[in-house]
Amino acid sequence: MAIGTAAALLLALLVIIVVARVLGRLCRRFGQPEVIGEIAGGILLGPSLFHGVITRTLFPTEIRPELKTIASVGVCVFMFLVGLHLAESRLRGQGRIVLSLSIGSMVVPFVLGSLFAIGIVGDRSGRTAVLFCLFLGTAMSITAFPVLARILTDRQLIDTPIGGLALAVAAVGDFLAWAMLSVLVALSHGNQPPWRILLVVPFVALLVGVVRPALARLASRPAGRKRGSAARFTHGAGLLVAIAGALWLSSAATEWMGLHQIFGAFLLGAVMPRSGAADLRERVLPWVERVNRTVLLPAFFVVAGFAVNLSGMDAGEFGLLLLILLIAIGGKMAGAFMAARLVRVSRRHSVALGLLVNTRGLTELIVLAVGLQIGLLDQRLYSLLVLMALVTTSMAGLLLPFVYPRQQAEPHHEGCSAAEFAPLVREESR
Repeated sequence: MAIGTAAALLLALLVIIVVARVLGRLCRRFGQPEVIGEIAGGILLGPSLFHGVITRTLFPTEIRPELKTIASVGVCVFMFLVGLHLAESRLRGQGRIVLSLSIGSMVVPFVLGSLFAIGIVGDRSGRTAVLFCLFLGTAMSITAFPVLARILTDRQLIDTPIGGLALAVAAVGDFLAWAMLSVLVALSHGNQPPWRILLVVPFVALLVGVVRPALARLASRPAGRKRGSAARFTHGAGLLVAIAGALWLSSAATEWMGLHQIFGAFLLGAVMPRSGAADLRERVLPWVERVNRTVLLPAFFVVAGFAVNLSGMDAGEFGLLLLILLIAIGGKMAGAFMAARLVRVSRRHSVALGLLVNTRGLTELIVLAVGLQIGLLDQRLYSLLVLMALVTTSMAGLLLPFVYPRQQAEPHHEGCSAAEFAPLVREESR
């Protein structure tokens, strides 16, 4: 890379980080998740303003491949952390209620999104048309588990029955959505040898049977005889290198099989060891998460913003956006509300649950970026769906205080399950 290109890349990264931090903090001051400001920053740095002058000036063509590489690394690390946190979510004793609510909150928006896609399928035909409809249904069904956890923490609802239930529903729903997306990505590669896709099953068995025990042994190994800070640092660095190597191999393997690299990262996070890994969780992963959130992911927001162009939006596209919002919000709300009422959750808690699972955030952006990459979305529809992700993510923070005031939330003890939630809300029903 030439010196001039390197300087341009560093300047671009500096601008990206500053814009993401400033807008993220601004949203935080107004009680909104920081990711809303970060997504908005990516759109503002894209071609929507001033006919793309900002984009061409700050992000010349020669540095965009490097930015895309940085963004890809950030997304893979994020998906690894998503898999890790999903696997850690408390689902003990919650099976029947959580599964019912998860299916309800996904089936309705999936069906409505797929039917909506039929109406805008355009000149797509055959396999592409079917995949497009299924993809749009999946995109409408997504809930952003990490953003939801942050909203619940900020609202002091993370240790309440409604918070625990919402997280459990989001965890199961996200797992189902990622599984569906992986199938769609595999089917979109028409020239891919089918036997490679079948290797996913033994690959998962390899992760569970070999990689997970190996990482558990490495994580539980003593840091050294003196156990000083230097020994603990060396031990943590060794764990970080091992995880980075496993992350690269897992991402590369799933991409070679015909899936996207994010699925390898997600699977590795999901099979990480749960015991004997205190150093891994307390020393290594928080640092990785901070670096990823501060440096790598903001590059993804900008790269995603390159494909969002709202400058030529007309009345027809605005009407289409309103219809997308109606389907995305109404489908999620209706599905979650009806499923919650079927298991006798109170109306107020059912509405609160519908608002919470409407949170889409960064997870939705990753899904949309995959759809754009494999050719299922065009730039116009991609731009409108990004706006939908922005609106639905901000909606929970704005409306939740009116539906579920903080003073009405009741904290529960550690490990409280959704099985304990149902009779609680039945007693609270009015």
